[in-house]
Amino acid sequence: MKTNETETLERLRTLTALHFRTLKPANDESKTYTAQINVLNYYELGCIISDMIKLCILALDHDMHNVGEKKKQSINVSLILETVLQLFPLDEMEFLSYVGEMVGEKS
Repeated sequence: MKTNETETLERLRTLTALHFRTLKPANDESKTYTAQINVLNYYELGCIISDMIKLCILALDHDMHNVGEKKKQSINVSLILETVLQLFPLDEMEFLSYVGEMVGEKS
C-alpha cells in the first residue's frame, strides 16, 4: 500500500510541474504568487488598465457619459477579454482533471 501512495505522490508532483504555470512564487519572502500577462508595450498596458477602470465605472454608474466624452475613450472589451484569457489558469484546470481521474482510480 505504501508503494502505491508513493507512486501516486510522485505522479502528482510530475503533473504539478507540468501544469501549474499561471502562478509563480514571488521573489521575496511574502509567500505570495504573481500572475503574468503579455503586453506589446507600455501603451497597451495603459490601455488595459484604463479600460478596466472605465468598465468598473460603467458597472457602478450605469452611465456611459461619465467615462469620457470622446469616442476614442470607449472601452476596448476585446482587449480586456484577451487579458482575462491570459490570466485564466487552463493548465491548472487540466491538472485538476488528471487529479480527478487519479482519485477516481482509487474508488
